[in-house]
Amino acid sequence: MITDINQLDFSKQYSYADYLAWWFDERVELVKGYIRKMSPAPTKRHQTIGLKLLGALIPYFKNKKCQIFYAPFDVRLTRTIDDKDAITVVQPDIMIVCDPDMLDERGCNGPPDMIIEILSESNRKHDLVTKYNLYEEAGVSEYWVVFPADDMIEVYLLENGKYKLDKRYIEDEIINVKTIEGLQINLTDIFY
Repeated sequence: MITDINQLDFSKQYSYADYLAWWFDERVELVKGYIRKMSPAPTKRHQTIGLKLLGALIPYFKNKKCQIFYAPFDVRLTRTIDDKDAITVVQPDIMIVCDPDMLDERGCNGPPDMIIEILSESNRKHDLVTKYNLYEEAGVSEYWVVFPADDMIEVYLLENGKYKLDKRYIEDEIINVKTIEGLQINLTDIFY
């Protein structure tokens, strides 16, 4: 049993089965088998925006089959039967899962329909490059990147296996969620 993160070899590849045996306080993700330490606790602004997004989303999903989850919640991006086969495990800030078969007691086993990541200075490159590529490769239909300092959200839609920037939404604009028909988010409710 691993009880201290320093017992791990950061040059080695691990699986979700390994990850489940780790009993230390630090939060980590697995990116293609390699350990990535997660950022320190989010800032007040990050938390405020996350809560406002959840508050805007939750009423829409009452009595619907899609479900909302928020970090920490393990997402094994590639659907697997054996935990040894899962080598990418991430914890998005917010995700929407519409296929109940993707969910188990430990999290999501396969790509969510939609993921929202709220940038922090310490995770900027990870969310804008690494996770963008992971989510695109896994087939996440809609990916939002929230820029708290700019009161902006970039929305990416998966088209023919590649992300295309739908739009950069700012200030008081309204986002019509493409993956979830009829869902709208007014940025005034999120940033102000």
